[in-house]
Amino acid sequence: MNDWLKSGCLAASLLLPLAAAAQYAEHPETKGILETLRSEYGFDSAALARAQSALGDARTLPQLIVREQTAPERTETWTRYASRIDAARIDNGRKLLRDHAETLARVEAEFGVAPSVVAAILGIETRYGRITGNVRVLDALATQGYDHPTRSPFFRSELIEFLAFCEETGRDPRTPTGSYAGAMGAAQFMPSNYRRLAVDFDQDGDRDLWQLDDAIGSIGRYLVDYRPAQAWRRGEPLMVPATVSGTLADTAKVNQRTAEYRAGDLSRLGIRTKDTLPAETPAGIIALTLEDGSTEYWVGLPNFYAVMTYNPRTYYAMAVAQLARAIGDDPALPSR
Repeated sequence: MNDWLKSGCLAASLLLPLAAAAQYAEHPETKGILETLRSEYGFDSAALARAQSALGDARTLPQLIVREQTAPERTETWTRYASRIDAARIDNGRKLLRDHAETLARVEAEFGVAPSVVAAILGIETRYGRITGNVRVLDALATQGYDHPTRSPFFRSELIEFLAFCEETGRDPRTPTGSYAGAMGAAQFMPSNYRRLAVDFDQDGDRDLWQLDDAIGSIGRYLVDYRPAQAWRRGEPLMVPATVSGTLADTAKVNQRTAEYRAGDLSRLGIRTKDTLPAETPAGIIALTLEDGSTEYWVGLPNFYAVMTYNPRTYYAMAVAQLARAIGDDPALPSR
């Protein structure tokens, strides 16, 4: 047993009487969290004491809820959001492709995911592991899980997963830091995805997403295994440019989370593509709002929607695709 676990058992037993004064330890929802940890995750009494003690130390940070509700991919125009595809990200992305060429080649061999796409996800998420978040994950998930006005069930489930993750790996829940939403490491995995999909790609015995090799391998696995129905397709493009012929049909669904059409359906909706697509190819209409009020159109293909399983926002997936195109020529990327 790790030293913190040994000391944690004693500390928890001594501190539990004091936990009632803390904000979350005696919250009405906490009983359900602890019962879930006991019945579904196999926590014994010592592990439950450690979890309750950690919850007693969690801090409320209301500003994190505001950040979640006003995330840039929800509120900005494409022109502003696309400013993230800057010279530094492009240069550092090319450097990552060089410095981690062997690891990225392994990812492509094992999972089929284009190296430039893996690199671009790291670039958009954390500037290639440089900025992984400085908020305690415990505080982020407790704040969002107990107090978020609309998404507390999701974040509460992630809080449970985080406590299970810490118990399994011997981490003190008070130690890991991450994003305002509780995402961790260079790959910014939520705890449930960390537990289910992270891989020990550098084979050092630890699935450590703060290490780039493990983050790179884990992104590859995520895009294939997170949602098999939208898994990455080896060697296929993400999207193709499109134009509107006349006017876009009023019934057209745009910026959806999945491909709503087949390529053969697009012409009747007013969408034209330069490249001819097989009629049965799953496809979606992407509309990007520019700063001047105009709209730029693309057709998203299955791999675009595979990226959207990572973050279900159109602008996010488009930024990944455009950054990937900028940092490396790859047959799985849209042509310039």
